[in-house]
Amino acid sequence: MSDFSRRNFLSAAALAAGVVGADAAAQADDYGEKEKNEHGGESEPIPTFRYPMETEKGRHTEGGFSREATVKQLPISEGLAGVSMRLKPGGIRELHWHAKAAEWAFVLKGRVRATVFSPDGTSETNDFDPGDVWYFPRGHGHALQGMGPGEAHFILIFDDGHFSEFGTFGVSDWFAQTPPEVLAKNFGVPKSTFANYPKIEAFIPQGAVPPAKQNAPLMGHLRTPVDTHKYPLMSQEPRKFNGGQERKVTAKEFPVSVGITGVILELEPGGLRELHWHPNADEWQYWIEGSGRMGLFGSHGRSRIEEFGAGDAGYVPRGFGHWVENTGDTPLKVLIGFNSGVYEAIDVSAWLASNPTDLLAANFGAPAASFEEFPHRRVFIAPKDGVSKGEYSKD
Repeated sequence: MSDFSRRNFLSAAALAAGVVGADAAAQADDYGEKEKNEHGGESEPIPTFRYPMETEKGRHTEGGFSREATVKQLPISEGLAGVSMRLKPGGIRELHWHAKAAEWAFVLKGRVRATVFSPDGTSETNDFDPGDVWYFPRGHGHALQGMGPGEAHFILIFDDGHFSEFGTFGVSDWFAQTPPEVLAKNFGVPKSTFANYPKIEAFIPQGAVPPAKQNAPLMGHLRTPVDTHKYPLMSQEPRKFNGGQERKVTAKEFPVSVGITGVILELEPGGLRELHWHPNADEWQYWIEGSGRMGLFGSHGRSRIEEFGAGDAGYVPRGFGHWVENTGDTPLKVLIGFNSGVYEAIDVSAWLASNPTDLLAANFGAPAASFEEFPHRRVFIAPKDGVSKGEYSKD
């Protein structure tokens, strides 16, 4: 979503009222009434930007299941969508591709084997452990398989909020829609070969647990790509602050991931990811553990605060101001995806510190001397009791 226009905004607001239920609609009405009172009735309220993804029924098949948060469930999320997927040992997310979106994933638990095939004829197979990331460019064929011994759980992020409805192509579905004589001619085998193939999309069929070392492919060998599709994000040394820490992987560290940047944000109780915005990307979130709240600012008096917990999905449109706070008694961990391989952010503490005090004083109608007590550098993450001088970020 490169331009969250007024028309799209109004449409999203209307859809959200029907999707998220009476509580969310009532909250939107409260904000709308407040805005009308204070801003002359010109502003529409910000629609919900939270969806309790892990509470939905999802799609279950023999080998596993998935739940999703797309524009269908969270209408504001035009630019990104996400899926929570679980595979049983031997469960296979069948060979498929996405015509409209690239796929970025983070493994929460269990082990997953992924194969990907590229237009240049190269192919790669990798085994992924908790904390690992993969990236498959738009249109590249791939498949996933649970390695066992237990269930594998991972979060998928796509750089198009509409991907689910319009962009997933499964090979079993394609074969089921193709005349057997065409398949026979294509592969040089009898038509009877396909008699017991699935008649509908298999999606996640159940297979045998794969061997520790993958068997050789039909072609006998593989040409590997120049850039790997795997990155061990949780092996990265985090950037630590008094109040939390962050791990981040962009196209700089993970060259194949040209379309998505990923972040693991961890906040201690009371910790605050400071007021900021992203000039070049939308933001999709999966709240892994803990609880907190997020505030969203949409210009012209439009703002909204929502409470989040584990299993919730969140969304921030490009350029919208926001902040995240841990309001619980335990650490908060959030997975964040941006639809750009280049990470950009403007943090308000650094922005203000780049201006002279007389300008700030005139802007806010406050004494110039009072701004000497503000941070002189970027805060990024503030601890429970707030920052004190000497605790600011050095970048």
